[in-house]
Amino acid sequence: MNIRALRIFTYIMEEGTLARAAIRMNLSQSATSRQLSLLEQDFDVTLFNRDQKRLIPTPQAEAFYPEALSLLAQIDDVPAMFGQMKKDMRSPLRIVSQTRIANGLVLPAIADFAARHPDQPVKLEIMLRRDLGRRILHQRFDLCVSALPLPIEKLEPVPLGATTLCIALPRGHPLAHRDRLGPRDMRDVPYIALEDSTVLRRLIDRKVTGLGKPAYEVSVGTAALRLVHQGLGYAFADPVSLDPELADGIALVPWDQDLTIEFGYVVAGRPASGPAAQAFGRILQDLFKRKAGQAEGTRIRRPAARP
Repeated sequence: MNIRALRIFTYIMEEGTLARAAIRMNLSQSATSRQLSLLEQDFDVTLFNRDQKRLIPTPQAEAFYPEALSLLAQIDDVPAMFGQMKKDMRSPLRIVSQTRIANGLVLPAIADFAARHPDQPVKLEIMLRRDLGRRILHQRFDLCVSALPLPIEKLEPVPLGATTLCIALPRGHPLAHRDRLGPRDMRDVPYIALEDSTVLRRLIDRKVTGLGKPAYEVSVGTAALRLVHQGLGYAFADPVSLDPELADGIALVPWDQDLTIEFGYVVAGRPASGPAAQAFGRILQDLFKRKAGQAEGTRIRRPAARP
């Protein structure tokens, strides 16, 4: 149906003449007459009887008039409807997180963010660090959280801080109450290690000697901690990445040697999601400092070295 012709029909019904309807439509009388004739031809109906300069509505026109008004009202509401849809349908904040940091830091940060920004949807993808590079290159994210350095060298991340690796043991394990642990202490405890392709495993293999052969190897740190929680052995872990759901059943004991891992995040250059990404980044920073501070406060100071 020609919307212009429909509107001309309603104006003629209201004004009574073609000339007045043409003025309201800002059209010539001949163009207005053609539009009305097309409407009548399309539906094979006579809407008006001509009486000199006046147009007399037929019974069909009288019956169609309220329906035409209803149709035009719906059409006139379309811009407002789309305007409201644009307000209501906000693009999600797309967060990409390395598996290691997801449960301990990113998920609690999302809960905090949701409380502060309830109208902002969030989409979270969790992946291994080796898969982050492709996602970062394709810019298919708004904010990416990972251990440092990032797999893409050219990006300048926002540092969150560094955490010290500890030994994760079941809370009831005999060694869980020690001030510190070293390779000799762990000789008879099964070692739950990350696979040798991970950054953390390469760090441990490079700096730690005297560890036994792993009894279990897993691809992600969360799996290692769940095995610890089940009492199957020990794993290296840091207090910031520790899953809150496992914290009550796992003790973190300082390691005999300082092993640190740094974390940070990078924000993609997308103006539309910039404010939300920046707000989430600030929440990440505050939460990281809180968790790192709590861990530092509960850590038992190592005994002074003997002369």
